[in-house]
Amino acid sequence: MPTKMRQNRFTQIKPKERLPEWIKPSIGKASQIEQVQTLVKGNNLHTICEEGRCPNRGECYAAGTATFLLGGSICTRSCSFCQVDKGRTPEAVSQMEAPRIANAVKVLGLQYVVLTSVARDDLPDHGASLFTTTISEIRKLIPDIAIEVLTPDFWGGARDQQQAEILQRSRLKRVLDANPVCFNHNLETIKRLQTQVRRGATYKHSLTLLASARDIAPAIPTKSGLMLGLGEKREEIIETLKDLRAVDCQQLTLGQYLRPSLAHIPVQHYWHPKEFKKFAEIAKELGFKKVNSGPLVRSSYHAEKN
Repeated sequence: MPTKMRQNRFTQIKPKERLPEWIKPSIGKASQIEQVQTLVKGNNLHTICEEGRCPNRGECYAAGTATFLLGGSICTRSCSFCQVDKGRTPEAVSQMEAPRIANAVKVLGLQYVVLTSVARDDLPDHGASLFTTTISEIRKLIPDIAIEVLTPDFWGGARDQQQAEILQRSRLKRVLDANPVCFNHNLETIKRLQTQVRRGATYKHSLTLLASARDIAPAIPTKSGLMLGLGEKREEIIETLKDLRAVDCQQLTLGQYLRPSLAHIPVQHYWHPKEFKKFAEIAKELGFKKVNSGPLVRSSYHAEKN
């Protein structure tokens, strides 16, 4: 059995305030949610929609989209914002995961699929083959389906910086060679808060990954996202958007961080919908081609829309 990492650093810290009135998750149709949940659980699969308790899962299921979580349900990193279970010894990757996901996609009649994964730093390729294998299996059943990938940073497993960069680029290339319709990797937060929020990941490694994606496969658009409300300042948000544009990131999601439990990092501020709208305007002025910005926006929200 995997040994889960304890997350008690913030357990005694209560949220600073109740949810504001504009935080109203979309409920969706119970029948559609039940259909997806039954199929996913029955096939021993995982979706970030369920594992992360996404507030938009009902709406996305109704739109014919879902985000499957590859590599099991145990993540080898311990980010302070994420509800996915953590552990140093995750379960072995199931050889049936990819074909089961492909079958689920076909049964559900999905038109647009997002594939993401837990961080699997324990694997030699850090999980790159999880994406390529699953993409291949899905396309065997549905050749013309649109598949977006949301990957970890593929960083690590080398003695020095140069070798680590070579490995990261090699793993990334494997995924891009599978020709997804979009490559997504989230910065999650501003540079100043990276260590506190994203344990095991860095601002530089993430920007390097996004820059490499544009270099390796310029025809595939890149995308990144930020959670707001962790203590960032307005100027820091704009500076982060500029950093993303400096590596030619073309799509952006901005959403409000919502604390999953008292074991997770507290919310410091709830940004108003009008502020999200203003950030979207700034992002478009900076050159982002597609921007989704709002309190309940998540990485895959309206991903199917060009």
